[in-house]
Amino acid sequence: MGRTGVVLPGVYDAITARLATAAGFEGLYISGAGVTNSLMAVPDIGLLTLTEMARQAKYITDATPLPCLCDADTGYGEAHNVMRTVREFEAAGLAGLHVEDQVFPKRCGHLDGKQVMPVAQMQQKLAAACEARSDPDFVIMARTDARSVEGAEAAVRRAQAYVEAGADAIFPEGLESEAEFAAFREAIDVPLLANMTEFGKTPIIPAERFGALGYNLVIFPMTAFRVMLSAVGEAYAELKRSGTQSELLNRMRTRQELYELIDYASFDRLDRDLSERFPT
Repeated sequence: MGRTGVVLPGVYDAITARLATAAGFEGLYISGAGVTNSLMAVPDIGLLTLTEMARQAKYITDATPLPCLCDADTGYGEAHNVMRTVREFEAAGLAGLHVEDQVFPKRCGHLDGKQVMPVAQMQQKLAAACEARSDPDFVIMARTDARSVEGAEAAVRRAQAYVEAGADAIFPEGLESEAEFAAFREAIDVPLLANMTEFGKTPIIPAERFGALGYNLVIFPMTAFRVMLSAVGEAYAELKRSGTQSELLNRMRTRQELYELIDYASFDRLDRDLSERFPT
């Protein structure tokens, strides 16, 4: 994470991971909101379990060679739960995770009404996470949601305490200006992640600008998901209205393009090879 401005697009399943990989990104971000919304059609308030998230993460890591950073919500419990989370996420092939300092049940990071836990409690979780990992390169990132609860300066102080507890990187959620992002960079000497989500408290800031501010990673967690919702909704509306998909054909990936994306040919090759080696 030494470079700045590296974009991690949000993915929520194996096929979006494959598409993002084909687009040429260097890494991926597995969005807790995207996975929860897509699998359960419920809000991102901690309803998805550790095992469900780890299973989905494994589908994603199997579909891409890129390193994946995964949302671990509040760690799915206290210190011992966080330790299990790290082990399960490592086993799923992930490159790292972030744990947030919200009180369970959590809320979307860009909504009001959040609560944050005592600093020492979060430090305990982070120390436990670092203790649990078997791969020293597995990233333990601390997310703080304190900006909208305690203010920007308190959020910085929390981040400093989380670094002291062993966090490899910091994710300051819900910052409201470039000045606040710059203040975090000045105060924190570990890698930083910026969340460039839409329709939230953070203004639209290009990844290049985040890089100039010294942010190592920039996630776009729900961008593709929201575009997908719009496109699919429009497709259903057109199909219901007209009873045919003819007006949608030029907006589709073709059958051949889909087969290339999922590497259908490799499955055919294996079938032929096995049949030739062991004819029936």
